[in-house]
Amino acid sequence: MRALVLTFALLAGGAVAQQAADAVAPETGAFEAQVATAPVLADDWMVVAAHPLASRAGARVLREGGTAADAMIAVQLVLGLVEPQSSGLGGGAFLVWYDAASGDLTTLDARETAPVSATPLLFQDGSGQPLGFMDAVVGGRSVGVPGTPMLLAEAHARWGRLDWADLFTEAQDHATSGFEVSPRMAVSIVANADTLDRFADTRDYFMPEGRALKAGDTLKNPAYAKTLETFANEGPEPFYTGDIARQITRAVQSAAGTPGALSLMDLALYTVKERPAVCSSYRAHEVCGMGPPSSGAIAVGQILGALADYDMAALGPDDVDARRLIGDATRLAFADRGRFVADSDYVPVPVQGLLAPAYLRQRGALLDRDDALPDVQPGAPEFDHALLRGDDNAIELPSTSHISIVDRYGNALSMTTTIENAFGSRVMAAGFLLNNELTDFSFATHEEGRPIANRVEPGKRPRSSMAPTIVMQGGAPVLVLGSPGGSQIIPYVANAIIAYLDWDMDVQQMIAMPHLTNRFGTYDLEQGTGAATLEGPLRDMGYEVQLRDLNSGLHAIAVGDGLQGGADPRREGLAIGE
Repeated sequence: MRALVLTFALLAGGAVAQQAADAVAPETGAFEAQVATAPVLADDWMVVAAHPLASRAGARVLREGGTAADAMIAVQLVLGLVEPQSSGLGGGAFLVWYDAASGDLTTLDARETAPVSATPLLFQDGSGQPLGFMDAVVGGRSVGVPGTPMLLAEAHARWGRLDWADLFTEAQDHATSGFEVSPRMAVSIVANADTLDRFADTRDYFMPEGRALKAGDTLKNPAYAKTLETFANEGPEPFYTGDIARQITRAVQSAAGTPGALSLMDLALYTVKERPAVCSSYRAHEVCGMGPPSSGAIAVGQILGALADYDMAALGPDDVDARRLIGDATRLAFADRGRFVADSDYVPVPVQGLLAPAYLRQRGALLDRDDALPDVQPGAPEFDHALLRGDDNAIELPSTSHISIVDRYGNALSMTTTIENAFGSRVMAAGFLLNNELTDFSFATHEEGRPIANRVEPGKRPRSSMAPTIVMQGGAPVLVLGSPGGSQIIPYVANAIIAYLDWDMDVQQMIAMPHLTNRFGTYDLEQGTGAATLEGPLRDMGYEVQLRDLNSGLHAIAVGDGLQGGADPRREGLAIGE
């Protein structure tokens, strides 16, 4: 088995090196091409985040005796400055926490909410037709109530040890003194220049004097520094009932051409919700994550559950039949996701039925064949409500960021954080970008006369694919992971777990492994990697195949005899531990 693992990893090596041109040398801070070939090892603590400055902020906190929650706050505050295209104070997040003292798993839902004035017709034109996706994204209409500021305060109140204001040091320093624009941020600005140009504050920040920022430029954000000062001194209240709330609503309601309806009342009503962790069994482990409104833990659990009766270890990562099994298990999970999963505060979701072992064996039996499933339909999980629902076709695009942390006390944190599309709604307020999270709702309200679970409703949270995950064995964490990537998050995370548990990869190998994913019938292969060798065999099995960029941001920590951390070479992330 180890030979198979190494063969597939080596096939990926050259392309991954090219994709990792935005990696950062930890001792200098200068961005330069490099690829980690082995996990980072540590004894006491570990932090993995999407930008070196963020990882270093978290490391400083952990070194000083802070908890994983303390470190996450420092990491997120820096990410919102140096990786604004992916997450920040104008967005939301899902957090999974393992508490070493109690052995408990807690999940916190800081997903954005729709304004109370929103209706199911929010993203339809005057004739009842769905808007074009980017027409809906850019501007105030797509902005939901941000949850991240309240989540940071909630996590600190529950699990923090260090002084709240001490967690702002690095973010405040970088915002005031300036930071180096990374290659990834610079490329994102150029790619989105036409929409960033729509709003004066956004244009002036990312394209000063009409020129897009370049890699290596020094960028300061005095407005963000001021917001951080307020946040450090007063906590989250100004975001929901104070001056920052007023700045947010003004920016949304005055967005040129596409104003939104977000109000001060919407902000004042917002709450972070604790929800039950959703866990499923796989190979003598419990795979635990976030339940509705996230589809992540359900779908990952369904993929793994459908594969439980197949010897994935014997097949190995570069076996075409293994990829057929994983791809079609993913298609089955996505079919159920599209019909059944939404905000459980608004529609009943058959979580237990979707993860019932008998149901997953039934779904897995459909994979017992030699070729691609010709047709994939939602199943009929056990449920005590009517299942007359339409199928959703909401679009999730791959921005977002992921943070994995284990502290010296044995606590573990997995958090996926987002503003949805790159640069969110493109609307800025108080030095940070506002999300476009409402476009994760279904633009249509019904499908063939049946209501769609994930339609827009007042105060509702849009369905998400974010899958912050902690894999447990014997009541303790063995793997802490997650990824950005829109709806590709689900197969990224599921494939990583299979690579770790079935294919004996270490965390860096499983992260760098070429991506092969299939959500809706077309098999996506990561171009420029060893995945391309399976293009012909997959076509022979009956799949449509396309080679494309599959830009994950997997960050993982393995917990055992010490800690092993890995960062995705496709992005700018860095693992630090001691």
